[in-house]
Amino acid sequence: MEIKNCSLTDVAEILSLYEAARNLQIQREMVVWPSFENAFIENEIREERQWKIVDGSTIACNWAITFADREIWGNKDKNDAIYIHRICTNPNLRGNRYIDKIVAWAIAYAKQLGKRYVRLDTLGNNTKLIAHYTSAGFDFLGIVELTDTLTLPAHYQKEPKCCLFEIDLQNRNS
Repeated sequence: MEIKNCSLTDVAEILSLYEAARNLQIQREMVVWPSFENAFIENEIREERQWKIVDGSTIACNWAITFADREIWGNKDKNDAIYIHRICTNPNLRGNRYIDKIVAWAIAYAKQLGKRYVRLDTLGNNTKLIAHYTSAGFDFLGIVELTDTLTLPAHYQKEPKCCLFEIDLQNRNS
């Protein structure tokens, strides 16, 4: 199992994983991700912001990162964090705690880049995801109401309540 950047040949598989995630979100009556355009994913790949955990020849899990997230984090966004978005697990491999591997990778990557924080968010008051992310080492900072969502993907415009999570690398014991 290894973590590496996604490539342009992964786009169809990534979109398939997103479709499976949307189906699960609908089934669980959660906030549903929009359908993402190929060009959107391709751009993230070209910018080396799409990552994957590969098990053999299968993408077990993928996610995107950003280095700025002012619309969500407001004044806390000071070029000192990496932001994780759209964690998506292969439906045949759910339950393997890939979040732990992502967190370990993100901490090492953030340190390598001289960043202080690893951050992520999720929409709505999803108590299962709150427990999932805190069990992986994130501090739950609370729920904020987003006001500047026009440049964000569509699901942020439908659900303004956003849960914020953070790992502060300066205040971490390990």
